[in-house]
Amino acid sequence: MLLSVVMPAHHAQGYLRAALESVTGQAPAGSGPVELELIAVGTGAPDGAPELAIARECAAREPRARVLLLDGPWDTGAARNAGAAAARGAYLLFLDGDDLLLPGAVEAIAARLTPDRPDVLRLGHGLVDWWGTERPGDDGLPAARGLLFRRAFWESRRLRFADGPYGEVVPVHHAVFLASDAGTLASLDRLCVRHRLRRAGPSAPAPGRAHFAVIDAYARLADEAGDDPRIPAARTAHLTAVLRDPGRVAPGDRAAFFRAAGLPGPYAVHSAREAVRAGRTRARASLRAGRKSLRARVMRAVYRADLHRPLDPCLAVYGAYWNRGVACNPAAVYAKARELVPHIRGVWVVSSRHRDRMPPGVPYVIEGSRAYWRAMATATYLVNNSSFPGGFTKRPGQIYLQTHHGTPLKTMGLDQYPYPALTAGAGLERVVAHTDQWDFSLSANPHSSEVWDRAYPSSYEQLPYGYPRNDVLCTATAEPARKVRAELGIAPGATVLLYAPTHRDYRRGFVPLLDVERLTRELGPGWVLLVRAHYFYGSSAGAGAGERVVDVTGHPRIEELCLASDALITDYSSLMFDYACLDRPIVTYAPDWEAYRAARGTYVDLLSGRPGDTPGAVATTQDELVEVLRRGAWRSREATALRAAFRDRFCPYDDGKAAERVVRRVFPVRPD
Repeated sequence: MLLSVVMPAHHAQGYLRAALESVTGQAPAGSGPVELELIAVGTGAPDGAPELAIARECAAREPRARVLLLDGPWDTGAARNAGAAAARGAYLLFLDGDDLLLPGAVEAIAARLTPDRPDVLRLGHGLVDWWGTERPGDDGLPAARGLLFRRAFWESRRLRFADGPYGEVVPVHHAVFLASDAGTLASLDRLCVRHRLRRAGPSAPAPGRAHFAVIDAYARLADEAGDDPRIPAARTAHLTAVLRDPGRVAPGDRAAFFRAAGLPGPYAVHSAREAVRAGRTRARASLRAGRKSLRARVMRAVYRADLHRPLDPCLAVYGAYWNRGVACNPAAVYAKARELVPHIRGVWVVSSRHRDRMPPGVPYVIEGSRAYWRAMATATYLVNNSSFPGGFTKRPGQIYLQTHHGTPLKTMGLDQYPYPALTAGAGLERVVAHTDQWDFSLSANPHSSEVWDRAYPSSYEQLPYGYPRNDVLCTATAEPARKVRAELGIAPGATVLLYAPTHRDYRRGFVPLLDVERLTRELGPGWVLLVRAHYFYGSSAGAGAGERVVDVTGHPRIEELCLASDALITDYSSLMFDYACLDRPIVTYAPDWEAYRAARGTYVDLLSGRPGDTPGAVATTQDELVEVLRRGAWRSREATALRAAFRDRFCPYDDGKAAERVVRRVFPVRPD
């Protein structure tokens, strides 16, 4: 048996079921015998009864799970030690009752352990708070949940968790030191464990004298480890962090903790230094805020003065994706305008953090800068696929083209009214105010025209011209695809799948619902997967590295990735409507369709199988997806017929000339 997962089952009633199922839901690695066991450790005490019932229910239906009972009062360290003593796996993984073992983690762990079988394996782990906000785990010495231990190593070194709930990290540090010395410390660069932080309840962080136990734990570690010079430094850093954390040491206990820990110098001196440090931090923050506020007021005053300047008839301002750089429909309009109306100077709005994305030679202004406000006050033409920052005032004579950035599958604009969680209170009022600024609204297809008319009601003119960004998909030859494949290191003859999942409104952060490494492994040689996360999640999709898995989230042109691929795998991304222009297979992978529809609402039922609604083959689980690809359903006669109906409905304007139509309608084209 490869893995024993030890999980204390106490004070986690609302979290434990999902934690247990995240382990039992793991597929065995390979085709051999069962590869893991789950040991839930509970207590017969009355306050442990709900968790014990959940754990026993899990064990009754899952042969890989069993329950241990502790004698005496509950002790988290003792529970982990009891579970470790009863384990039969080659490796130990310690999880809490509010942790989640993410899909595909066991297979990834098994694959990483195969070459060298390290004593300690660092796992990628992250945190998610009660609001759903995610962040990486501690980059320093990790907690138990971020490490996998070889059981023989754990037992031979007589490693144990400290008694009490708060000294657990100390023996973990020791194990990392020992493994590092022996050269048997390894890492798995993949998110395997997610810890759910608690806002309230017995397991939520709470200050108290119980945190003093970490001091004794370090004393025992020093006795066991002898003269290891790393321990004093680790002890000082850790205890200082505990002292500074108001969630662990209350203000009235800080002096006592400081003295008990034997931290250097008198506490009064330490306290004075901390006060100075905190004061400097507050002063710097206040100074930055003051400077920012003053600068904003100055910029607004200058902008109001610039509003009295005459409009420049030869200036156009472009923006895309909330100031992320040159992209999407505005980029295609900008390129065609330079060709057809070269007397119109184009300048792009970009945020300071994305200025490195600007191509050489393309003029730009930084949002909020003096140059930005001057351009917004005097430009005659405004082109965007989202909105311009800062609340600008549209002047008489200015012409605003709203290009949008996708065919609407999910509800948009005022259609979001039944989903108040999406509108942020007065959000819909701001939507209407923004819509009133538009002179033109670009439409990709008749479906979009109907939606825009209802979702964004105002007096603008609809332009049923198709999307300029798709012109390249309609006119490209084989050479661009060959070039992009070569740049990505893809071997000739490979079947390339583009996996592009969309953003979920009901989740925070990028949460992969597809184990991409497992997918390519099961498909076998000759398949390559390009993984592109939604632009909301930054420049990395967080996908595991592999020779046939390429993270292309940071690639500047999605159109090039479409051309380089043989098929698209997506869930609810509007990219499917653009990709249909290529007349290449589209596979809908929708593992959470009902949740997505309930959270956001949709206009099209992708899973209905009706011509015009479903673009091709459909899968709702990873196993189904593998079969769709292996058995050829993704390019079957049935899938081809569905794609044809989908293209008829959503791509009637796409002929490679959308950008030209837009430029000739919006800008004054001078006769040759």
